[in-house]
Amino acid sequence: MKIGTTHLFVPGPTTVPEVVRRAMNVPMEDHRAPDLPDVVLDVLGDLKRVFRLREGRVLLYPGSGSGAWEAAITNCLSRGDRVLMSRYGHFSHLWVDMARRLGLDVVCHDVEWGEGVPVEAYERALRDDPSIKAVFVTHNETATGVTSDVRAVRRAMDAAGSDALLFVDGVSSIASLEFRQDDWGVDVAVAGSQKGFMLPAGLAILGVSEKALAAAERSTTERCYFAFADMIAANDVGYFPYTPPMPLLHGLRASLDRLLDEGMDEVAARHHRLGEGVRQGVKAWGLDLCALSPRWYSDTVTAVRVPAGVDGAQVCRIAYHRYRTSFGGGLGQVAGRVFRIGHLGDVNEVSCLTALAAAEMALLDAGASLEAGSGVAAAQAYFRQALAAEEAATAPWTGTRLTAVR
Repeated sequence: MKIGTTHLFVPGPTTVPEVVRRAMNVPMEDHRAPDLPDVVLDVLGDLKRVFRLREGRVLLYPGSGSGAWEAAITNCLSRGDRVLMSRYGHFSHLWVDMARRLGLDVVCHDVEWGEGVPVEAYERALRDDPSIKAVFVTHNETATGVTSDVRAVRRAMDAAGSDALLFVDGVSSIASLEFRQDDWGVDVAVAGSQKGFMLPAGLAILGVSEKALAAAERSTTERCYFAFADMIAANDVGYFPYTPPMPLLHGLRASLDRLLDEGMDEVAARHHRLGEGVRQGVKAWGLDLCALSPRWYSDTVTAVRVPAGVDGAQVCRIAYHRYRTSFGGGLGQVAGRVFRIGHLGDVNEVSCLTALAAAEMALLDAGASLEAGSGVAAAQAYFRQALAAEEAATAPWTGTRLTAVR
């Protein structure tokens, strides 16, 4: 029997903090109780703070991020509507597949895996075709470790004079990366509970602008369970139109407290620091990222290209069975060619050093040629420098301030 912690470094589900787990450990309760609105309205209000959504609504459904995708499409668009999408990884591919299966007329741009949303191509398409009703962006493509520039897409839409809705998949970005729904002009943002929100899977979360809510009133697509109108009517009085997962709601309350106490700007800064530390470790191994240039680097997941002769799936198997550590395998076009280190949610510098140490051992055991300890040492050096610099810039002078290391 192996003892000790089994480490989880996949890009979702992420580790659930102890305070969140305890918050979910509640007896079954009446979901029509007269004091339930105290919980529900408070949670919905604080979710808007995380999405940076001043107007519009945040809606919660029992489901996953895929459920949020479907709710967004079926409420805000009608069958036959022409939409602009792109594929640059496994999850952007799945969203395109769903849109087509739900009857949308999809104009799809295929992009090399390792790049992100093709902003210039989007602008040209919108100028050429004013009938496009919606533009879709996968903000953070977890299959390739690529983050796209949502703000740039909004600027391209405005430059083209487009009145289309902007849909953003923020499942592995919202509550981890910088995200500003109102400021970036996002009409529908979708998320799930199992990533930056540090909960088990089971909640589909949508941020919906006033413009998207108006579109939902005009949509002719059939929907029932995911109907915005039913959810809004119940939410207005602090309830749900069907039985909600109460333990997850209590866990979400605890998760929101953690996020907002840290501060959303600070959450994004922490994830950037952690992501950069992991990238420094990969660089020290002499390996490349799946993301093809720094402009695409994700701060929540790093997809590492394995060297020739090494199977990325074997790296994951060795890490799991020998070192009790889970990494994400390659998906779709990059299956076997990459493995993925998730660094989002309830993680810190030492968490990431643990991930790098396990990855180094698994890579060596799988036949990779690298210096043991090199990635960990590089990340340590970066974290020490970054944290000392941060303390020097922000901490009040006490006479004991740490000096930046060299």
